Amino acid sequence: MSDYRYMNSFFSNKIVTAAEAVRRYVFDGAVLGMGGQTIGRCAIAFIHEIVRQRKKNLTLVGCNLAINMDILVGAGLVKRTECGTGNMERFGTAFSWRRAVESGDVENEDYSHLAMVTRFLGGEMGLPFMPIRSLIGTDILAKKSAGTGKKYEIITNPWDPEDRVALLPSLNPDVTLVHVQKADEEGNLIIEGFLTHEPEMIRASKVVIASCEEIIPADEVRRYPERTTIPYVYVHALVLQPWGAHPTSVYRYYMHDIEHLREYQRCAREGGAAYAEYLDKYIYSCADFEEYLEKVGGFKKYQRLREEMMRLV
Repeated sequence: MSDYRYMNSFFSNKIVTAAEAVRRYVFDGAVLGMGGQTIGRCAIAFIHEIVRQRKKNLTLVGCNLAINMDILVGAGLVKRTECGTGNMERFGTAFSWRRAVESGDVENEDYSHLAMVTRFLGGEMGLPFMPIRSLIGTDILAKKSAGTGKKYEIITNPWDPEDRVALLPSLNPDVTLVHVQKADEEGNLIIEGFLTHEPEMIRASKVVIASCEEIIPADEVRRYPERTTIPYVYVHALVLQPWGAHPTSVYRYYMHDIEHLREYQRCAREGGAAYAEYLDKYIYSCADFEEYLEKVGGFKKYQRLREEMMRLV
């Protein structure tokens, strides 16, 4: 493809359905970058679609992987994770993931949050590795999973023979999944509130698919360019999906759904038939995310979650 045609494709309308985005870009064995953090702005609409399409043998990477990871692990689609932790804050650990790691069904490589961002930064910059000092002397370097190659290298600072730094391998996800507040049809993304590891991870990724709460005019993006978090050149597909992070929260739009998170955690903790019933009720039996949203409460619930957020902002 000529440079002109390639760049022209990135200026075009990128709006597709979640089913089309997952079918086109997520493949068996892919390394998936996971956007969001704990119970905030996780790309749940994409997670449900991956489960419905049964993409398997996935490796999930990110900082604090939460319900987005736990659903994929519970559905039996994950072979490996690389992350800082896996939990849902006050709602507890990621039970499906913990059980799978303890049983050996899922392999996990442990890094700190900063180490994961450092690895994404290296990938973003096109470098094979990045230096970090904070891991020296920790058990994170002392232990590694069986499937990990070389986890790190400690070198002497060439300018100070008494100083040591660790080198970590850079990380370039095959596909990154993010949910954001606003975007235009060309794929310029606006993230409000926390950013965590997402800018570095997005820029390091081979493909980025994003869902958003609302589509705004391109003229608005050009009028306020400083509000754009990720420019269109990094984004391959865009899905308009209001409430696409439910049951996690989206800053300025809605709070996390306490009742549904508790229901999920009850099923995940119990596992077995209870968890299978959750997957069937809320994912497999739903044609799309809209049907799921109706099942978990519909307009009245979402209005309440929005009002709860509005009281905070």
